[in-house]
Amino acid sequence: MTFRDRAEAGRALATQLAEYANQPNVVVLGLPRGGVAVAFEVAKALNAPLDVFVVRKLGTPGHEELAMGAIASGGIRIINEEVVNGCGIPAAAIEAIAREEQVELERREKAFRGDRPPLAVSGKIVILVDDGIATGSTMQAAVAALRRQGPARLVVAVPVAPPSGCEQFRVLADEVVCLAQPESFFAVGQWYLDFSQTTDDQVRDLLERARRQTPDRAAGTP
Repeated sequence: MTFRDRAEAGRALATQLAEYANQPNVVVLGLPRGGVAVAFEVAKALNAPLDVFVVRKLGTPGHEELAMGAIASGGIRIINEEVVNGCGIPAAAIEAIAREEQVELERREKAFRGDRPPLAVSGKIVILVDDGIATGSTMQAAVAALRRQGPARLVVAVPVAPPSGCEQFRVLADEVVCLAQPESFFAVGQWYLDFSQTTDDQVRDLLERARRQTPDRAAGTP
């Protein structure tokens, strides 16, 4: 299965989440940046409020595209010990990269949301969306951070992931929805015809459009 772009993937994903449509206790969270474009279509189809949940990958020194872990809002840090040990990455290097990414995490939260508080998730059904899962470290950090906020149910929803990527979240989340699980998996982008980078401005625009669609439900934390 190949998607034309993230919007098409989001619409397809929403069809598998139809049971959550028009429920007042459902919120949709997108991982930046590409996940927000997918999540926007999901939130629109389900008539649910949308927010961004910021997570930052910790890239391996010299091979930044390879995740050795991730951090998320709330002080959550996930480390892939297999990658760290296999690459011989010292603790000092991990700390230095984590500090840099923390600065970027805070910048993004401000850039995407401004002064608005995040959506309340305690006691809610949370649908956590990304444009795909590769190593899973980013999604792991997001799930761990959200668990601390006490959602009633946590659903991980992605258009594509390797079978192992989906399987690991069946233990961590209450439900996993994954449209495609190809055995031959190299990168998320190979399953999109258009996988161009989503910009900060596009994320802000999608969040603002979503707020206009569900103005009575787009309230932040008390």
